[in-house]
Amino acid sequence: TETALINLGSRYGIEAAGVRKLYPREGELPFDSDRKMMSTLHRIDDENRMIVKGAVDRLLELTDRIWTKDGVREITEADKEKIRRQNQEFSMEGLRVLAFTYREIPEKHVLTIEDENHLVFLGLIAMMDPPREESKAAVEECIKAGIRPVMITGDHKDTAVAIAKELGILEAGRKAVTGAEIDQLSDEELDRRIEEYAVYARVQPEHKVRIVDAWKRKGRITAMTGDGVNDAPSIKRADIGIGMGITGTDVTKNVADMVLADDNFATIVGAVEEGRRIYDNIRKAIQFLLGSNMSEVLSIFFATLLGFTILQPVHLLWINLVTDCFPALALGTEKAEPNIMKRK
Repeated sequence: TETALINLGSRYGIEAAGVRKLYPREGELPFDSDRKMMSTLHRIDDENRMIVKGAVDRLLELTDRIWTKDGVREITEADKEKIRRQNQEFSMEGLRVLAFTYREIPEKHVLTIEDENHLVFLGLIAMMDPPREESKAAVEECIKAGIRPVMITGDHKDTAVAIAKELGILEAGRKAVTGAEIDQLSDEELDRRIEEYAVYARVQPEHKVRIVDAWKRKGRITAMTGDGVNDAPSIKRADIGIGMGITGTDVTKNVADMVLADDNFATIVGAVEEGRRIYDNIRKAIQFLLGSNMSEVLSIFFATLLGFTILQPVHLLWINLVTDCFPALALGTEKAEPNIMKRK
């Protein structure tokens, strides 16, 4: 997100390094998923200004003025409706939208969360966060293999729905739900309706844990992927926690059972296929060894009962070392069956 904003500035001749030098940061309220915004304090035009960026719906609640070419004036409900409509249009195209606001702050003032109100609305910036090319094919492969992919995101519901449809996650008959709507459901209601939902938008860390727990109560094996600190509780709670090796935080990587070195969803599908191949080969090797050894055991057993020798000890060693060893090794390295990713 930050890289996209810096690239946008560069396109209009505004270099980040120059801006930082001209207007150094004198205070900061970092982003967090509860507030859905971030604020920084700067000295601009001999005034202390707090610049706030964050989720459109959240910032509009805290805005009472708007910046226009004719100057700053009171924001009207019509203005807010126009902004919401534009936000929805961008979101339905699968774009991630941020709102930007500011307000004057007294000198020598330490920023607090209470300062994030009475804001002046500046505008919206929409950016594309496109899914990887290989993700759509990976999702298709998941569905064929009996794996049900669901999307859990902090993005706007319309953005999440647009991307989920593009990837094939939001199939006909499936629904999208927001964190606020999940709050209205008891655990029993969530358990009853969890299979209807394919997209969970505008969620908090505690919602992610509830979603994972609800799927587990359905008897499903759950794999949860994520990269941020706020994903750590749900990654730990899932049967298989998957962290991101490049963008993932240390906290997430430490609680994960598996870390993706390339941060690519398609790699998970590749790992499932490899796991199924190994499991198949173990079964084949065990079946072969049980079959061959059982015939030896029975032959020796009945020969002993009848009082004659069918195989000398050296013969048994020869059979076990040569005729059992190499076929078992060959079975262990066998390639995957053609239908391996079509099994439920």
